[in-house]
Amino acid sequence: MEIKRRRFCQLLAGSTLLPGLTLARDKPLFTSAAKDKQGNYHLYLMGRDGSVLLDHPLPDRAHHVAAHPQRTLLACIARRPGTFIDIVDYSSGQLVERIAAAPGRHFFGHGIFSEDGRYLIVPENNLADGQGRIVVRDIEQGFAIVTDTQSYGIGPHELRLIPGTNRLMVANGGILTHPDHGREKLNLDSMQPSLAAIDLISGQLLEQQLLPAENHQLSIRHLDCNAAGETAIALQYQGGREQNPPLVAVHRQGQPIKLLPAPEPINLAMKRYCGSSRFDQSGRFVAVSAPRGNLITFWDLHNDSFHSAIKSRDGCGVTATSSPAEFLITTGAGHCSRHNLQTGLSTRLPQAINPAWDNHLTTVPL
Repeated sequence: MEIKRRRFCQLLAGSTLLPGLTLARDKPLFTSAAKDKQGNYHLYLMGRDGSVLLDHPLPDRAHHVAAHPQRTLLACIARRPGTFIDIVDYSSGQLVERIAAAPGRHFFGHGIFSEDGRYLIVPENNLADGQGRIVVRDIEQGFAIVTDTQSYGIGPHELRLIPGTNRLMVANGGILTHPDHGREKLNLDSMQPSLAAIDLISGQLLEQQLLPAENHQLSIRHLDCNAAGETAIALQYQGGREQNPPLVAVHRQGQPIKLLPAPEPINLAMKRYCGSSRFDQSGRFVAVSAPRGNLITFWDLHNDSFHSAIKSRDGCGVTATSSPAEFLITTGAGHCSRHNLQTGLSTRLPQAINPAWDNHLTTVPL
C-alpha cells in the first residue's frame, strides 16, 4: 500500500499565517481543532499572549492535533470516521500534505509523531473485518506507509509511546463502527475493550490487558503515559444509566488495569463519560476531563487516588504546562484556563478568538 506525496508549493486558499509569528519572539502556547461561530472548522495555533498565530481551514471536523517534536509541523487528524490528516507547517502557514485514508479505511481522530520525529503513527479502522490497524508513515518518504500492523483489538482510539522506549500503548475502545452507519455503535452487547502494548518496530504484541467481564462496556478511549511507564486511562461507559462504574484507571507494565474510584458524588457528576487524559510535567498528577458533567478531575498516581475536581463548562481539552502540577484546559464554550493543583487557583487566559474548542489540546514544544 502506498500513498503518493502531493507536493504543495503554495498556501492553501484561505489559510492564514497571522502577522508577527516569529518563533523567537512570539512563542506558541497550544494548538487545537475548533469550530467557529459560522460552523466552519479550523486548526488554530494560539500564542502565549492570546493571539492567533495560525488559522488553517479544515474540510471537516477534526479531533486531535499532534505536534512534531523538532520541526514546526502539526498533524491535524479527522474525527472518526473521517478520512483526512492535514500536515501543516506553522512557521510558513503552508499545507505540506493532505493525507487521505486508503480505500476501505478511516481514521479514529488520533495520532502521534515518533520521538525522533521520523514517523507519523495513526490508528485506523479496516472496514472489511472491523479490525483496528496501526499505520506508520515515513515523513522523509513523503508520508509513505512503511508498516501497517494489528492494533490487536476493535476501535483503536488514542495511542501514546512510553517515553524513551518503542513501547506503544493503544486504547482499543472495543466499539465496532462503520461509516455506512455514521457514528452508530454496532456491538455494545459484545464489545471487549483492551489496552495493548505493541513494539513499534516489530509490531509484536508485548502485553494485552482486558477489563473484567462485568466491565466489558467500559470503553478504553483515551490515555497518556509518563516516564515511569505508567498509563493513565480515561473511560467511557456504554452500559445502562443505572450503573455508576469508575471512569479512570491506571496500568503498570505486567499488571492488570486498576480502576480508580472517585468519591460517589464526583463519579455520578462525571456522567459515565471521560474525554481526555494527560499527565502533568512531573508525571505524578493526571487531569481527566468529564465534559458531559462539566468537570475536570485530578488524580495523584503516587497513591492512585482522586485528588480534586473543578467545574468547567464543556471542558474537555487538557494538557500539561511546563510547571509541575499545572494544566491548561480548553472548553467547547471557547475558553482557555490554567489550573494549578498546588495553589488550587484557576486563571482564565486571554484569547483573541473564542471558538468551540474540540476535545483535545496540545502544547507546542518549540
